[in-house]
Amino acid sequence: MTWFYLILGGLFEVVWATTMKLSQGFTHLGYSMLTLMGMVLSFGFLALAVKHLPLSIGYPVWTGIGAVGSILVGLIFFKDQINPLTWLFIGMLIVGIIGIKITSGH
Repeated sequence: MTWFYLILGGLFEVVWATTMKLSQGFTHLGYSMLTLMGMVLSFGFLALAVKHLPLSIGYPVWTGIGAVGSILVGLIFFKDQINPLTWLFIGMLIVGIIGIKITSGH
């Protein structure tokens, strides 16, 4: 259940990052409220996860899920452009997240 909480927290990190962009500097109330809700849920699930996981495992994985998820949202929904070399580093980030999970022993 701990890893499930961590994944949910990472996904809600993507939600709040996305809705923060859509809020256009917190000038749109609906998206601003969704941003705050996403933040509360994201941090809440992270807090539940690190009750049973070391911080040195939980926080980097949570951040990595949020980073990779935000990249995908940017590419798909906001038509962001990624330099071809950047894809290598995104891949390394994904490998790092998986590596942390596999080697953590949790």
